[in-house]
Amino acid sequence: MIQLQKYTWLIETIRRAGMISHKELSDRWERCKDLSDYRPLHRATFNRWRDAIYSQFGIIISCKRVGGYLYYIENPEDIDDDKLKKWMLDSFAVGNLIGENLSMKDRILVDHIPSGQSHLATILEAMKDNRVVNIVYRAFQYSKSYDIAVEPYCVKLFENRWYMLGRNVDKDVMRLYGLDRIETAEIGEQKFLVPKSFSATDYFSNYYGIIADESIEPVTVVIRAEKNHTPYLKSLPLHHSQRLVEDTDNYSEFRLFVAPTFDFIMKLLQAGPLIEVIAPEELRDTMRDLVSQMNEKYND
Repeated sequence: MIQLQKYTWLIETIRRAGMISHKELSDRWERCKDLSDYRPLHRATFNRWRDAIYSQFGIIISCKRVGGYLYYIENPEDIDDDKLKKWMLDSFAVGNLIGENLSMKDRILVDHIPSGQSHLATILEAMKDNRVVNIVYRAFQYSKSYDIAVEPYCVKLFENRWYMLGRNVDKDVMRLYGLDRIETAEIGEQKFLVPKSFSATDYFSNYYGIIADESIEPVTVVIRAEKNHTPYLKSLPLHHSQRLVEDTDNYSEFRLFVAPTFDFIMKLLQAGPLIEVIAPEELRDTMRDLVSQMNEKYND
């Protein structure tokens, strides 16, 4: 893990700088005392790391000799176009940055991810070997736990919770399991094959979050955001299909192609009066009914 942190430190330092000399890299490395122990970054060590980074991540650190031997990332698109690689490198970069500033730990606040590490390693190992994972699972709505054999297809992080999507072996259906609801997880002997046609990205592409209800068809959704809320939607779209279709001084309208599942509707309600559903009419009616129910509760 420490070695991986060193690699990600080097990648992120060069990414932020754009181009940087070995001397400046070494100076910055020395100041990163938790990783470097105040030692310089020797050129031989730097070259070994360059080779390891290319081998493990496919990231090329090249040298521009004209103008002073400056190092840069030759293929940044390989990072930007790979969501998992970018997320991993960004996460390690943030971890390294916080590690350099632990003296301010009381002023750096983070959210807790329930059971994020408890069973994730076991499930990833089972996924790597294409083995069934046997879990003891207790859903929030049930009073007792159940033994379930699952073929783990993929994992997904959503709103600070990890989820596993897999085929319930006994029922022969795809199910989503929250890792924070798994009591125990063990890798079984039984092996399975993930269908060649399966794509985790495609499976969730028409959905906002983790509720992938095939009975709810994706539709074109148009939402109107108040002026003060528009920058939030522009900087962090609700869905990859989101497009800006109208921008005025008072509001902006966005179009999405997404299944209006429960978690998507809850996300819209989270914005309160700052968002209005314009279309489709069925979703607008749903929002109106929920707002009416909320109004009745607060008027009682």
